[in-house]
Formats: sequence, structure tokens, C-alpha cells
Amino acid sequence: MADKRDYYEVLGINKGASEDEIKKAYRKSAKKYHPDLHPGDKVAEEKFKEINEAYEVLSDAEKRARYDQFGHAGVDPNFGGGGGSPFGQDMDIGDIFNSFFGGFGGFGGNRRANPNAPRRGNDVETQVVISFEEAAKGCKKTISYNNINVCEDCHGTGAQKGTQAKTCTACSGTGRVTVSQRSPFGVVQTQRACDACRGKGKIIDTPCRTCNGNGRVRKPRKIDITIPAGVSDEQILNVSGQGNDGINGGPAGDLHVFIKIKAHDVFERRGDDVWCDMPITVAQAMLGAEVVVPTLDGKVKYQIHEGTQPGDVFKLKGKGIPHLNGRGRGDQYVRMNIEIPRNLTSKQKKSVSEFDNALTDKNYAKQRSFHEKLKRMFGD
Repeated sequence: MADKRDYYEVLGINKGASEDEIKKAYRKSAKKYHPDLHPGDKVAEEKFKEINEAYEVLSDAEKRARYDQFGHAGVDPNFGGGGGSPFGQDMDIGDIFNSFFGGFGGFGGNRRANPNAPRRGNDVETQVVISFEEAAKGCKKTISYNNINVCEDCHGTGAQKGTQAKTCTACSGTGRVTVSQRSPFGVVQTQRACDACRGKGKIIDTPCRTCNGNGRVRKPRKIDITIPAGVSDEQILNVSGQGNDGINGGPAGDLHVFIKIKAHDVFERRGDDVWCDMPITVAQAMLGAEVVVPTLDGKVKYQIHEGTQPGDVFKLKGKGIPHLNGRGRGDQYVRMNIEIPRNLTSKQKKSVSEFDNALTDKNYAKQRSFHEKLKRMFGD
């Protein structure tokens, strides 16, 4: 663990960062190094894993407190076996933390939960990058992320296969012992983690070699998820029961999937409406024309009216993004962008000049109105 970078450094935040600052930093970094944006880039892949590992710890209040107190040793589920733990091979850093902050008599020490009671696993977060069309129409994706799972060899007991953990006789399986101390006010009784079992309530004589007696291991996981039509950028999808496995038979946490939608070459999304700019010629704008308009459902024909002006917008009803509730769709708005021709030949310039000379103020309503305003301002 000596080669691991500081988690705050990984996310580029200060140690006193708020929850919102941590989440924003994670999203920014995860987007930058997401494997979908860097296919085949092993460096980006490793950075993405490092970012997720840092966020998993710093987004959890209890894990963050352990990390601030003990560093990486306080949060690594595989820490303790053969790795030089300063607290002993079977030490549970969570119990050390609780002995400091939850073991003072009269302030919750006697109400500490059974260390062997089932506990829900932590939630996990990851990100998936999808295309504009996939967001609009929905899709299926295979999600890869790291998860903490019950050890398959010991089934979460922490004991080597063929052996089993024993109830600690020092604390009768409670994980806590009462200590009497003299003070100026008399004898004071406090509770702390049991030294014999390190607060676990059980003693493992032969730890599982796969998980080093922790009962859980970190492993990569892949699952298939369905992304509904109409999902928005940075929306979070919750996949129930696909987070970290629970402890002592407790339920698994959830998986939170952050949606990142790639920008489109033609379309822009505004709510559930779709916008696009469409270039047309000067002649098409003046005379009107039938044009082919791209939509999410394919090409459609549309008749633009005579005298179309730059920036005019027409609507294609029901051609936008499906509403996430499955009822109806947004609309598509098409903005006219009249392209002025360039690189004219001498003959073309002459034709344009003759055409322009044939026009009068009646052909230019906006120009005529502007000139009338100037006359009112400055006179003839």
C-alpha cells in the first residue's frame, strides 16, 4: 500500500472538502479518464480505477473517517495478512475506529450493535458513456466496475475451508469488554473493543488464505443494465442489490450508474426537445423549397415557405426525445441558417448585381423599416 497515492490528491481536493465537492471532483475526473473515451488506453483505465477507489472511500463518512485516522490501512478490505499491519494480522480497523468514537460509557458504548449482526453492504458508483441516439431510444449496456464480494472460499466466515471461527470467551461474542478505571470521581467503567478478538466477537485460528481472514475480497464485476429511453446527461440510475456484498449475511448495497451522453454532430438537446441548425441556399429561402430534414427517426421532407428569413424556426411535433415516463415525446425545432455563397465567378457576380438592381425597397421589409427609423432620428 506504500505506492498508493493519497485519495484526496487523486480527486484533486483538499482534506476538508464537502460531500458536494467530493462528488463534483469525482464526476469531473471520472469523465476525463472513462475507458469508453479512451479505448485501449491502459493508463486511463488505471487512473479511472484509482479515481473510483478514492471516491468509494471519501464518499462514505465512516470510511473517510477511518482513512483520515489511519490512512490506506484503515479502508483496505484485504489489509492485515502478510502486509505488515501495525495492528496485527486479524485487526479490524473499523473496530479501532469505534473504540475511539463509540466506546465511552454512557454515550453509546453499551448500545453498540452486535458485531456479528447482518449489515448492508455499501453502495458503489460508476459511469457509462452512451450516444445521443442511445439516450433517446434506450439501450442495453454491459457495466464493468470493482466490487467487494463475499469470499467464495470461506463464504464470508474468514476461516480457512474446513475450519470455523470460535466465539470469543473473553467478551462472550459481544466484541466489547468493560474496563474499570480510577478517577478523581471514583471508579469509572468504560467499554472498548475486546483485545482478544479485536472487537469481532469471534476468533479465527486459521484465517482463510484467499481473503486473509476478512471474509470479503475486492473483485471486478460485469453486469448488463437497461438504460431507459429519454435518460438525461448526468442522470443517476440505481441498480438495486448490485453494490458491495453485505456483512454477516446482510443485503448487498446498490449500484449508482452516472449517465454521460456524448455530444451529437447535428442535434442539440433542450429538455426533451431536439434542436438543429439547417443550412439552406439564398434561392431556397427566397422562393421556398422542399428540404430534407434529419430527425431521430430518420429523414423527413418539409416545405419551407417563400421569404424564409435567417433564424426562422419551424417545429416538427413529436420528433423529439421520448419522455422518461413513457408518455409522449418532445418536439424537434429546426432553425434556418441561410448560407451566403462564396467564391463567385465574374459571370455569377454580374448576375447577382443585375438581380439586386431589379429589387426595390418593397422586397426588403426589415431594411425599409430600419431606414425609416434612421430618418426619424437624423432627418433626410
